[in-house]
Amino acid sequence: MGTGVSKGTDGGSHGSEEDRISLEQAGGQLYVSLKMENRKLTGDLVPHVYGSVPLVGSWDPTNALSMERESASMWELSFVVPPNHETLDFKFLLKPKHSNTPCFVEEGPNRLLIRGALQEDARQPRLALFRLENDEVLEYQVFVKADRVSPFDLAASWRAYQENFRPSAARGIPDVSINSMPQTSSENASSVGLELDLEHYVVPAPSTSANSASVYAANMTENPRSLSGWSGSSSYSIEEMEVVVPDPSKVYQGSGTVESKSVGTFSPVQKQDGQRGLFVDRGVGSPRLVKSSSSSIFSADHNLDTDTKNSMPAAAGAVAAAAVADQMLGPKEDRHLAIILVGLPARGKTFTAAKLTRYLRWLGHETKHFNVGKYRRLKHGANQSADFFRSDNPEGIEARNEVAALAFEDMISWMQEGGQVGIFDATNSTRSRRNMLMKLAEGRCKIFFLETICNDVNIIERNIRLKIQQSPDYAEEPDFEAGLQDFKNRLANYERASLSTVYEPVEEGSYIKMIDMVSGHGGQIQVNNISGYLPGRIVFFLVNTHLTPRPILLTRHGESQDNVRGRIGGDTALSEAGELYAKKLANFVEKRLKSERAASIWTSTLQRTILTASPIGGFPKIQWRALDEINAGVCDGMTYDEIKKNMPEEYEYVADFSRKKDKLRYRYPRGESYLDVIQRLEPVIIELERQRAPVVVISHQAVLRALYAYFADRPLKEIPHIEVPLHTIIEIQMGVTGVQEKRYKLM
Repeated sequence: MGTGVSKGTDGGSHGSEEDRISLEQAGGQLYVSLKMENRKLTGDLVPHVYGSVPLVGSWDPTNALSMERESASMWELSFVVPPNHETLDFKFLLKPKHSNTPCFVEEGPNRLLIRGALQEDARQPRLALFRLENDEVLEYQVFVKADRVSPFDLAASWRAYQENFRPSAARGIPDVSINSMPQTSSENASSVGLELDLEHYVVPAPSTSANSASVYAANMTENPRSLSGWSGSSSYSIEEMEVVVPDPSKVYQGSGTVESKSVGTFSPVQKQDGQRGLFVDRGVGSPRLVKSSSSSIFSADHNLDTDTKNSMPAAAGAVAAAAVADQMLGPKEDRHLAIILVGLPARGKTFTAAKLTRYLRWLGHETKHFNVGKYRRLKHGANQSADFFRSDNPEGIEARNEVAALAFEDMISWMQEGGQVGIFDATNSTRSRRNMLMKLAEGRCKIFFLETICNDVNIIERNIRLKIQQSPDYAEEPDFEAGLQDFKNRLANYERASLSTVYEPVEEGSYIKMIDMVSGHGGQIQVNNISGYLPGRIVFFLVNTHLTPRPILLTRHGESQDNVRGRIGGDTALSEAGELYAKKLANFVEKRLKSERAASIWTSTLQRTILTASPIGGFPKIQWRALDEINAGVCDGMTYDEIKKNMPEEYEYVADFSRKKDKLRYRYPRGESYLDVIQRLEPVIIELERQRAPVVVISHQAVLRALYAYFADRPLKEIPHIEVPLHTIIEIQMGVTGVQEKRYKLM
């Protein structure tokens, strides 16, 4: 509460006489807090207060006011009186909470409270003494504090109390429910109805929206730094890197950590000073995360070196705990993880790498996607024919191994500068190539192989055609069929040769093998010698990803009563505008998903989202606690003005429109931070990836910011500032070519 003048047990005022007079003239009130503390157990006896008007109005012990337990040893009773109140005459007593006997009144004269100050004398210090039946004396320490508060603060507090304890309008609605028919009434049809053509409501998406389907992934990556000043010679010999396959039991098994964030989403590449390194064929480079505000505390407590601090993810909860364990217990090279992709062309390697990069970045791991194809095009040109990839072409083999080594060295250099997870995207289809990479990784990072195998000829044919349409390798080929035939010839060169089989499946080291998983219709996943928190999360993520096209609709609840009042958090019902939006949303969903009977509606457990979804009929509705709004802690239900007045230090973060504060890591007092929200949303992301039918997510601004950032591949630090307007639907189209976004403004 807002305070002007505060008085303690000594009766002295902490404000000036002028302050007291002005507050009294302004109609200020006294908020008085009586506290008693005893660190010894007292059985079932509970402190009570009884006395004169206006405190209790009765000296009958049966009418005494019970004090509330504040902690294990502290009891408290608070009340409001005018600053010029008559003298309060009272005493403390002990009695059972639900009985009037036995009752023990404190010894000594009555206590007097005048203008919020407790009057004391030598016979009655700040102690309350109680003599029990067995002559045992219990001693409580007494505290009294009085704060002057304005009528505005009192009204705001009472309003918040009434709203928080008002029964929810959504009470009785089960967590999972299905309405068989839409519930839009005919009397409101004219005001609720939408145009037949939903395109009428489309509004422009922001420039950083999730539109990647029309952009070839390789064009969205950083340029290889090792080729920026290419001299035409290599500083290492390819022959020296061809070594014997190491014993699988000795292959690095630690868990690196990473910050990931991009798969096929249109987002500008951003770099900070000193951040170099390459990133290839999918995934967008993100700014190097600055050290978290807690990292200095972490280093002080645990004495971590600089390399360890740089390899910690920008995360909270389980991700942070796992990273700490891996960093503290594992070898130094395990602080960095290299995921080496293996597979023939057109098997979905780049798609898988892109989704994995986006997922890891969103979790807070510094992750980059390195594609050897981009190195090859920059070093040797984009118009190489299929002969360049023949297994009996030694010059081609040497050139491809050379650019692979360059890309790997760039990845290692980036890791040494603070990168955590590198995804190395190439065919890597022979044991000799993988030996070379393992040799390069020795003592520098932990690696495991991720092999994608696809036997579905229809998926392969589709991927080949997409490759011809989008790849820079065929940008100058006017004849589509000629390009198609050339790529199939290239693929044949990888698959077989006259003397031996070129493609050698992974059987060495640590690996994850995905067999026919990309379609989402079953398949197999094989895991060998994989351990650690992060590799385990990667396996779980990969099991749930697929290419089935489907829309995901994100929208905030309709305008709530707290939105109208400018209050954050809360659990109020909808305003009139919010109720109208709920009906329009139901109409929209009926039109947009009329042929998608397997769709579902997800809401939070707060009534404003449940009420927004209530008019939608014919689809299952599931309430997720994970979709609840960010917990504003003690600021819940307050306006920005109230926070500014009563908690100015918190206001600098809560209402930081200049973006100078670190809102990503800022945690509301007794509440949550955006990083906390991301951690509890991970199961939601996994389930959205697993779903094969459309999903409508009706949630809250902070939660939708985090969800949208995943699909749009936005840097973590931007999440608190992403605009998610009311009464707007963000449609995310998941599919083979990436992520597309469309926005509808219904009101």
